[in-house]
Amino acid sequence: MDEVEVPSYFLCPISLEIMNDPVTVPTGITYNRESIERWLFSSSASSRNHTCPVTKQPVPPDCELTPNHTLRRLIQSWCVINASKGVERIPTPKPPVSRAQVTKLIRDAAKSPQTKLGCLRRLKSIASQSDANKRCIEAAGALEFLASVIHEASCGNGLVTPLIDEALSVLYSLHVSEAKLRNIVDVEIVESLAIIMQTGTYDSRAYAVMLLNKMLEVAEPAQLTCLADWLFTEVVQVLRDRISQRATKAALKLLIHLSPLGRNRIKVVAAGAMPVLLELLLEHNSLASEHIRVCEMVLTAMDILCRSAEGRAELLSHEAGIAVVSKKILRVSHAASERAVRILLSVSRFSGTPRVLEEMLQVGVVTKLCLVLQVECSSRTKETATEILRMNARTWNNSPCVPRSLLSWYPN
Repeated sequence: MDEVEVPSYFLCPISLEIMNDPVTVPTGITYNRESIERWLFSSSASSRNHTCPVTKQPVPPDCELTPNHTLRRLIQSWCVINASKGVERIPTPKPPVSRAQVTKLIRDAAKSPQTKLGCLRRLKSIASQSDANKRCIEAAGALEFLASVIHEASCGNGLVTPLIDEALSVLYSLHVSEAKLRNIVDVEIVESLAIIMQTGTYDSRAYAVMLLNKMLEVAEPAQLTCLADWLFTEVVQVLRDRISQRATKAALKLLIHLSPLGRNRIKVVAAGAMPVLLELLLEHNSLASEHIRVCEMVLTAMDILCRSAEGRAELLSHEAGIAVVSKKILRVSHAASERAVRILLSVSRFSGTPRVLEEMLQVGVVTKLCLVLQVECSSRTKETATEILRMNARTWNNSPCVPRSLLSWYPN
């Protein structure tokens, strides 16, 4: 293959590889479908592009990608001719699904529960084939259909597990824009997802919490301040059950996003979040990137909760609460250290009774804070540590519990 000279017009201008599914954009330039779709229709809004990579001309966000059949046949013929030189033949790609096909599927789904299940499985198969198919499913109005299936199946006499599993899987797989996702966020779908988190299978509970996180990220603030208490209980239960790493992260993101709003912080504490968060901190004690990220998220959630009297009381009622938080300082990441020190600031400033300050001294908090002043940390973390030490200097300074080598770092 290395000895064969590939015609330049067979190569995708983006990937510089032979095109197996050439498509032409409105500017007249041909690209490989996978490359140009990734360029134009990335699932992340921040990484999407709205221009042709070659001409730099604007490309409409809903533009059609026209298959270049002539070029594809030329490439396939060239591959056959050069097969003896190690060139593999490129198979004819499957055409993307049409909006009419998806619309018919959705319309047929209303005939019976069995038909509906078959439709969902067909949609799942179609969505798995390409990003173009996912966009087509979304454009055909499938979001509302999937949301209605989830609501009906979860709010009947009993969960219709196969329907829920398939509908959640398809809905989560779609690259839904914020605007369209916001259109389906209402009390019904939120309650339906909460019910699934409560009584569904492990897979459906994982999808439910991940979808709920996606939806509530784009919901209006007014919708987020009136969420039912039991929803927070189910989110915390997902954390407690350790369903999956992705579900755990989604649940943590939910708590971080929702807790600062209205009375949500108190609702989260009442749902039993603090002991569960402390357990997660104890479990994630390696330096693997996944563990580091979870620790950072847990400490962020705890930092928010500790800004309330209820949150601090829950932390202090745990026999190892202060020690667990202190242990994460200088052991995980700069971000984790900063959040852990902020938690200790909230505790010492607003709940710093003599008993609490003595406990902080005994479990090594003061030693850790003095170390923070010596090592490489963010300036904000050092400032927070200094504030805590100065605030409690009368109690802690010159204590025999602090190594003499560190006392010289105690701020005046």
